[in-house]
Amino acid sequence: MMSLTVLLLFALTMTMGVPIAFAMGVSAATVIWWNDFPLTVLAQRTINALDSVPLLAVPMFIFAAALFNAAGITRHLFDLIRLAVGRIRGGLGHVTVLTNLVFSGISGAALADIGALGGTQIRMMREQGYRDEFAAGITMAAATIGPIFPPSIPLIIFAAAAEVSAVKLLIAGAIPALIIAALLMLQIAVMARMQNLPRDQIRFSWPILGRTLLVSLPALLAPVILIGGLISGLFGPTEVAGICVLYAFLLGTLVYRELTWRGLIDAARETVQSTASVLFIVASAALFAWVLTIDRVPMLASEFLLGLTQNPILLLLMVNAILLVVGMVLESIAAILILAPIFTPALMAAGVDPIQLGVVVVLNLMIGLLTPPVGMSLYMVSIMARLPLQRVVAGAVPFLIPLVLALLVVTLVPEVSTWLPGVLIK
Repeated sequence: MMSLTVLLLFALTMTMGVPIAFAMGVSAATVIWWNDFPLTVLAQRTINALDSVPLLAVPMFIFAAALFNAAGITRHLFDLIRLAVGRIRGGLGHVTVLTNLVFSGISGAALADIGALGGTQIRMMREQGYRDEFAAGITMAAATIGPIFPPSIPLIIFAAAAEVSAVKLLIAGAIPALIIAALLMLQIAVMARMQNLPRDQIRFSWPILGRTLLVSLPALLAPVILIGGLISGLFGPTEVAGICVLYAFLLGTLVYRELTWRGLIDAARETVQSTASVLFIVASAALFAWVLTIDRVPMLASEFLLGLTQNPILLLLMVNAILLVVGMVLESIAAILILAPIFTPALMAAGVDPIQLGVVVVLNLMIGLLTPPVGMSLYMVSIMARLPLQRVVAGAVPFLIPLVLALLVVTLVPEVSTWLPGVLIK
């Protein structure tokens, strides 16, 4: 009964336009008060949710991405990839995908990638004659790589919620991210042929490529250092985040010398704002999930799913269908914190590896960033590109095809996500 009440209150507050984090917190707090639970539960559950070592990595990865952007490091990466692949037809689309792939080894978040790279990508595609819908669509689709490729903030949060190894889960995202990038580039190649997309107008020569590679090399080493530290066991996710911040600061001040005090302060301000938003959602979702747990929802959901079938593939497909709908109406971090404790026990009992489940859940919810009415990437790109929302949605539709194909591959072939962590971490 408590679960039904909290869900109805949540739906009511959402329809009133209340932000998701407030809607979860207010509905859960109301049910706790109405059922005469001690009000100290409110403080206890929210503080316990935030008292998590893996979550320490979240603000540091956000800060590292902001420092890379403030120091102009992302510009060097973009210039290098333009020289390498920009001259083929539809080249700026490929550049967008590959730049997001490299930058995702630093940022770990889709919206961070859009904020750091999206404005430049959209502006250059407009200047070279790409349709606005194409520019908006590929900018959003390529940003979904960030939360899959290590380091990934959503994967870290799933690891904390489902109590699985954060290091294994981060490494598990590497191959799926490469598959997403390959399928997106295949989609761009098809669209380039059908729509006669332009080639990049950048002037190419081997000496220019060599100089740009030399300048970009320190920035390219950041993901290598990060992933190498995880694989070697020298660093956990939190330590790696701290190393990433230090490396970004040293690059910006000693190597590129473009990081100013103003840029540092702006990066810190952006980090505080983004971290506050994320952790407020974490705290509210923990309270919401506690009410569901007290009402035995995870156990009942597990029994229900296992009563339908114990085939792991069928269970994963059912979870996919549920998450694709949930991703349309619920913010991704909130969805992870609420649903991970519900789905994980049932699917583990059916033989699904929790590492595979983590990648499937996060990829599902990242697709939700491109779908209305709550897709945050849609609104961010709409504002950034100054386009009506309906045109941004139209631009996203063709790129949902490779993303859903990648999701099916990760769902049907467990080794795509479980092989690499199994080989590298014993």
